[in-house]
Amino acid sequence: MTPAARLQTTLELFSDVVRLARPVDAVTSAFFRARRQIGDADRGALLETLYALLRHHARLGWWLARLGQGDAPRNRLLAWLALGEGRTPEQIRRLFDGASPDLTDRDMAMLLALQGATMIHPDMPETVRLECPLWAAAPLQSRFGAAFEAEMMALLTPPPLDLRVNRVKTTRGAVLRDLRALGLRAEASRWAPHGIRVAERLSLARLRGLKTGEIEIQDEGSQLIALLVDARPGERVVDFCAGAGGKTLTIAAQMQNKGHVIACDVNEARLKRCAERLRGAGIHNVETRVLTSETDRWVKRHKGSFDRVLIDAPCSGTGTWRRNPDARWRDAEDKGLDGLVALQARILASAARLVKPGGRLVYATCSILPAENEAQVEAFLAAHPAFRVVPLAGAAPQLSVAGEGDFLSLTPARHDTDGFFAAVLQRETSPAPN
Repeated sequence: MTPAARLQTTLELFSDVVRLARPVDAVTSAFFRARRQIGDADRGALLETLYALLRHHARLGWWLARLGQGDAPRNRLLAWLALGEGRTPEQIRRLFDGASPDLTDRDMAMLLALQGATMIHPDMPETVRLECPLWAAAPLQSRFGAAFEAEMMALLTPPPLDLRVNRVKTTRGAVLRDLRALGLRAEASRWAPHGIRVAERLSLARLRGLKTGEIEIQDEGSQLIALLVDARPGERVVDFCAGAGGKTLTIAAQMQNKGHVIACDVNEARLKRCAERLRGAGIHNVETRVLTSETDRWVKRHKGSFDRVLIDAPCSGTGTWRRNPDARWRDAEDKGLDGLVALQARILASAARLVKPGGRLVYATCSILPAENEAQVEAFLAAHPAFRVVPLAGAAPQLSVAGEGDFLSLTPARHDTDGFFAAVLQRETSPAPN
């Protein structure tokens, strides 16, 4: 692509993301399916610019408002080229040679006003500078205290490429050798025993293991959540909010394809995707089940029937903002944080019925907000005295990240993973005294 064609295509993609107001990965997938002629190098450049625009949403909007410019995708792209890439008005004009439409006098006036400026301005409010939505600022400041700025800055960095090795088909050592033979800088993950981190951007088409089911793309923190379930071969396990099955795959591999896993969700399309991934990974001890709601009759009929139950609860997604920068301006505001917290409580209370005496319940979110995590567990325990917390050191002594407290609490700044929370709870074998 010529520079002008690349900018024009970037603007088309960005405009689709803004107009459709859907998760950005779904929009980009549809966009590139309709334009299969775009090569890997151009696709990578387009996505890099798109995600930069999304990560600088509040700051670019602040600059446009300061200059009295309309908050349109084209203006945001021009402002990014000036502020984010440090290009002069003349350099930007040359980039647009051959583009349609060409730069107007109004465009050039805005670029001249931005010349020499940087993305951060002393007059910016802290929430704008750190790209923190107003609804999340107070709880996150309370959660992190003096580390608030460091954590918010970490959430603005591009995420690494983490892989999970499917030990049903191969070993981590074998995959590392294959990746290094391709000239990739790949290392064993710091925390996850079956994880690999690739320290560079690349076309995923180069990773043969994604097609053979030998590897899956999965954040290291997500891998740890599934390992906390500690599912053993021959046990009966439920992944209650399985979605597309990332953690289901990890649990089934942990069980060495022995026993029975039921992947539940209210979204049938996601479960179909889960079933496809399971087949590709060579997993055959998993059954998928569509639920009508968290209180589906199936739950009552299988009360006390399972050794392990994982609840990867729907949440604000605050821990995944570096991976899904568009979500910070959409998800929790759309759903309402109070509504999410109430839904989590209902899911937790209902799914807990499935755990048999002596069994394990793992409650997890990809949130870093206390209301969805520690406060949620505290409220559940107060209402369900048959359960107790299993501290991390006892629940997962094999994980080196354990031992920091009763709960797993991962953040980008401290652990270089997405933000995750998990609590391991156990149902007592005899009724708790009043």
